[in-house]
Amino acid sequence: MAKKKRRTIKKIKRRRAKRKLSRPEKRRPAKAVRKKTSRRPTKKTVKTRPTPRYVLDNSFEFLYELRDLVLKASPAEKDQMARRISGLGRVKLAIISGIFMNKEHSDPAIADLLIVGDDIEQRRLRSFLRSLEAEVGKEIKFAVMEKDEFQYRLSMFDRFIRVLLESPHEKIINKLGL
Repeated sequence: MAKKKRRTIKKIKRRRAKRKLSRPEKRRPAKAVRKKTSRRPTKKTVKTRPTPRYVLDNSFEFLYELRDLVLKASPAEKDQMARRISGLGRVKLAIISGIFMNKEHSDPAIADLLIVGDDIEQRRLRSFLRSLEAEVGKEIKFAVMEKDEFQYRLSMFDRFIRVLLESPHEKIINKLGL
């Protein structure tokens, strides 16, 4: 009699468990179900604290000086960029301007990066530009030229080269003596 009672209790529990699983609003926690169905570890949720938020006052007297101080790139970053650019091939000249000179509203005709050199590997260049755009957070306007083409354009007073060299810029690699 006791065995029969235990069997019926087990059957009732199984039926209840099946009923609970079939109802989507009253399912068992995923952890309990996973233990029976798979041996994968469960993911733990981490509670995050709300991040503090700051607002910049546009009428602040020293707004532009503060922006320049925060956005100014350190010489170490420019040296690292020069090393990365020189690894692209035989680079003779690399000029940065535009967003690298903290000019948000610069002339759209001016390139942010000009690389002059021979045998520049396109695959490395694409990889370098993707990582640089990820660091900056914006799309980079760039131009790549061979040494002969650059010297020809420079001698012909090409508008693109002239505007780039007349605008604020910095030569991070200069083997041409400009």
